Amino acid sequence: MSTVFQRERMRTMTNRTSGILMHITSLPGKFGIGTFGQPAYDFVDFLVETKQTYWQILPLTTTSYGDSPYQSFSAIAGNPHLIDFELLAEEGLLDEADFSEQDFGKEADSVDYALLYQVRRPILEKAVDRFLQDDKRKRDFAAFEKANASWLTDYAEFMAIKEHFGNKALQEWDDKEVIARNEEALDKYRLALADSIDYFKVCQYFFFSQWKALKAYANQHHIKIIGDMPIYVSADSVEVWTKPQLFKLDATRKPLYVAGVPADNFSKDGQLWGNPLYDWEQHEKTGYSWWIYRIHESFKLYDVLRIDHFKGFSDYWQVDGKAEVAKVGTWEPGPGYNLFKAVKESLGDLPIIAEDLGNIDAKARKLLADCGYPGMKILEFGFFDVTGKSIDAPHRCTPNSIAYTGTHDNEVINGWYNNLSAEQQEYVDAYSNRKPIEPVSQAMLRILFATVSDTAIATMQDVLDLGEDSRMNTPSTVGGNWQWRMKPEDLTQERKDFLLKMTKLYQRGNEHHD
Repeated sequence: MSTVFQRERMRTMTNRTSGILMHITSLPGKFGIGTFGQPAYDFVDFLVETKQTYWQILPLTTTSYGDSPYQSFSAIAGNPHLIDFELLAEEGLLDEADFSEQDFGKEADSVDYALLYQVRRPILEKAVDRFLQDDKRKRDFAAFEKANASWLTDYAEFMAIKEHFGNKALQEWDDKEVIARNEEALDKYRLALADSIDYFKVCQYFFFSQWKALKAYANQHHIKIIGDMPIYVSADSVEVWTKPQLFKLDATRKPLYVAGVPADNFSKDGQLWGNPLYDWEQHEKTGYSWWIYRIHESFKLYDVLRIDHFKGFSDYWQVDGKAEVAKVGTWEPGPGYNLFKAVKESLGDLPIIAEDLGNIDAKARKLLADCGYPGMKILEFGFFDVTGKSIDAPHRCTPNSIAYTGTHDNEVINGWYNNLSAEQQEYVDAYSNRKPIEPVSQAMLRILFATVSDTAIATMQDVLDLGEDSRMNTPSTVGGNWQWRMKPEDLTQERKDFLLKMTKLYQRGNEHHD
């Protein structure tokens, strides 16, 4: 099936393409976490210099307990941790003294989320106060409020009330009337928490203004952003609060059933994600209007959208809401092609990537074929089987796919290789014709760029030849994840030269950068 994405590829990707997976939080800089500031613009310049086409990032939404961008308070609102203070200072909203002496964390290559939660807020409050004292800025903000009326006020009220109740999860708020969105109760909190509501709204204005400028810079330099949309939303989210009918919940908005995946080779208990499951019958009755809206909003942020856990749209694993592990559950039918047909009829053909990893059966493969979206190939998986028969083996890649050595959920190449058996290591070395002095990360990147997949995406840790402590996330664990940051000195000229050489050698260079 032809899509705009595929036709675009025929026009601009005749020489194939490549890109880098690197989340914003992992950028270097002085604020304890990557932001939309100068290092982000420098990263775009690096992509241009090495003739890349894509910058792939993780979800930009707010993070909660565990710091995962896949567990957000909102499917739409942006993460205020990514707002850059120097850019606010350039706007006259902060003085350098407001942030220059602040300790944002001692380790240059790790994010301390607990510290950032404490120290960033007072600085942002100063910027918000100055912003609201300026009449011209308030007019710009009014236009932003109007353009984002479908979600902004609900989000700000949710966050302000949540904070009022000591940041407890929605289901544990002390006022049952406001959980149920009783209008009288809501009015009481709107009045009492007006300043806090304004704070959360203006921070979204800062976020979207800065992101829009960064994305424009990338696009002007012919770099496209691949964004990421989690399939599920958090139980502790504004969507569960304002649209409970879309989920399988009880009367107090507690999930009757939650998402996860069954036991497999990686986890004997399965993975219990805990997200509330969708009431797909209700979504069907509305013509999938919320999904159409959500995808439409996503394309305001990104040029290409990766949809996480695509398998969940053909069949999803349903676990009892009170269960402690995910291994006991049932497969239930998802919406299938009807959902994506409705999206296409409303929004047209869209450049979407399907994350088709995990338990992919014939039904899931058929859904992917019906949609025509490119799927993903993970080369690390392809080398577990030394017979070469794995569907993820490099020689089994297909043109309409996006090839990775691994994603944010996998080990970096050095850690992966070190944990292979001797037989598997020998297979990797023989397959790649690796010489003893060649780093295994370079051998794997060489294989990646050589595949027939239309697009190859390298993780930044592997470009930098980093060790296993640079892994971004270990699924089914809480704490210690999402913390890796790049050090500026890691990106040597030698590493840039290697990336450029592979990009050109395997005809993946961005034609605009010649």
